[in-house]
Amino acid sequence: MLLKHKHWWPVVAWMVFIFCMSTGFGTAEHTSRYIDPFLRWLMPHATEDVIARGHFLVRKLGHLSEYAVLALLVRRALAITVGPAAGAWRVALITLTFCAVYASTDEFHQTFVPGRTPSPVDVAIDTTGAALALAGFSVATAFGGDRRRRPA
Repeated sequence: MLLKHKHWWPVVAWMVFIFCMSTGFGTAEHTSRYIDPFLRWLMPHATEDVIARGHFLVRKLGHLSEYAVLALLVRRALAITVGPAAGAWRVALITLTFCAVYASTDEFHQTFVPGRTPSPVDVAIDTTGAALALAGFSVATAFGGDRRRRPA
């Protein structure tokens, strides 16, 4: 049974990654150990305020990109599961809903993690990341298409 649905494994693995990033490992205090030195290297004359704003921006871009990847993985697994008969818009809507719900539960999880604070803004950023990925995928397939589906 589990082997039959192996296209969902990357989705589950990515959800576990997101969950882990919502623990103490993903706190601003922890990520500042990696992000701040990189920003100082990148901008050696930047003030502490600029570094702090850059750190904040990198963290929010992390939210955006985590959920962009999740959306593409869910979209792929869902398209394989339901097949082309479901329609691209329906698959996209289900995918976006899935990502928004997971983002909400992820923020709820953070209420129990010391050093983390849940934020509806983060849910919006996460959902925006998913929507942007789905829109990009739609544009890419409309103009580049999946060559396997084109007649020879």
